[in-house]
Amino acid sequence: MKTITLRDFPPEVAREIETRAKRQSTSMNRTVMGLLREAVGLTDSPRGKLYHDMDTLIGRWSKAEADAFDKFLKSERPIDPKMWK
Repeated sequence: MKTITLRDFPPEVAREIETRAKRQSTSMNRTVMGLLREAVGLTDSPRGKLYHDMDTLIGRWSKAEADAFDKFLKSERPIDPKMWK
């Protein structure tokens, strides 16, 4: 496998890679490899491209907030029998 050396690596990019690696519980090398694979159109997932734009929301709601949201959704999903005749 080829080794690549990057020079003058921007600190803000390094911080973002470090943050992603910690969030994904993986090494910085594996994180960079994943980012490069995505950038060139390759993925490790048979389902296609993975999106992480909502990852920060996972596990953020309290039980009360989740229950309130479920209650709201239930109120928005009644079935109108007249529409299904």
